[in-house]
Amino acid sequence: MPEIAARPYPYAFEPATAALVVIDMQRDFIERGGFGEALGNDVSRLAAIVPTVRDLLAWARAHAIRVVHTREGHRPDLADCPPAKRRRGRPSLRIGDEGPMGRILVDGQPGNDIVPVLAPRAGEAVIVKPGKGAFYATKLDALLRAQRITHLILAGVTTEVCVQTTMREANDRGYECLLLEDCCGATDFGNHLAAIKMVKMQNGVFGSVSSSGALLEALP
Repeated sequence: MPEIAARPYPYAFEPATAALVVIDMQRDFIERGGFGEALGNDVSRLAAIVPTVRDLLAWARAHAIRVVHTREGHRPDLADCPPAKRRRGRPSLRIGDEGPMGRILVDGQPGNDIVPVLAPRAGEAVIVKPGKGAFYATKLDALLRAQRITHLILAGVTTEVCVQTTMREANDRGYECLLLEDCCGATDFGNHLAAIKMVKMQNGVFGSVSSSGALLEALP
């Protein structure tokens, strides 16, 4: 069983019962002109992790580790988008408005696609989620349990919002979680560091934290 050097404790897993969950690496959040930039975020900080996540995906595929991609997106009629969510922050472009890449954060629009270099391959699950966490109002838990997955390796954006929310939800459902700090990102580096600290507090209240380098060293 591979054991990863991690904090606050090592992370051991069997590839057959592990899944890599890559969260919201979509154009709306990462590219210029998307929803993230409309909120006033510096999206270059998120784009910076794309090469690292690309290498992580290659590693998971080489070891036959299941890969799950998520996208935060809503139905065209916005029936699954609470009015409070659409109003929050008062950005120049709201969810559902027309943006440079189609309607903002709407499933099926170009901006809601995962960035091409990280595109899912045939057989890899894609979960479209209406909330921050990947378990809320989705079939993710049922999918993982049907495949006897017990361990999750998490990557994606943003560290302090969708990634950490998903990790908290997974922890509540009994999954052993590992967060790769160099494979997730935030538009504010202070928020990224705070989110990492929260995972490690109380002897790993939500799981462990490591890096892609440690992962590849333990399982080349």
